[in-house]
Amino acid sequence: MRSVFIGRFQPVHKGHVHTVKQILEKGEDLVIVIGSAQYSHTPKNPFTGGERVMFMKQALIEEGLPLDRIDIVPLADINIHPLWVAHLKSFVPDFEKAYSHNPLVARLLKDAGVDVHETELLERTTYSAKHIRDLIQWDNSEWEILVPPVVAKLIKEHKMDERMREVGEVTTKR
Repeated sequence: MRSVFIGRFQPVHKGHVHTVKQILEKGEDLVIVIGSAQYSHTPKNPFTGGERVMFMKQALIEEGLPLDRIDIVPLADINIHPLWVAHLKSFVPDFEKAYSHNPLVARLLKDAGVDVHETELLERTTYSAKHIRDLIQWDNSEWEILVPPVVAKLIKEHKMDERMREVGEVTTKR
């Protein structure tokens, strides 16, 4: 059976890896869908679709997860909710099940007849991409322990944290 796990992954954090492990432990193959792939360089979506694919792939490799059972597909938004599931299906391999903790995504999938499941969350208030983005924006290094080590390394190595602070300052001023 193949399932999809849909998220923005802004950035990939240890909670995401925890979810991937749970799905794989059920014996399911997995398509990880990097949503809102066209957005970047904003406080809500600081990383590009390509950067998020890189984060996810490197995090999975670091964890020793079986890449032969996992596909990673970036997906741009179309902002037309009734057509979104058809759009999703046109970009990913066939799947029987979906995982998402986003209520809108879950509703759209259910309305299209897709079997939607959730996984056990890893300390949701701690492992929250918004929380991590805020810590990076505030130049608080505590964010580094919330993401896989390779993700922290990539963000710092490519100065994406600096970019976030620069862009955040510009886009949040009134």
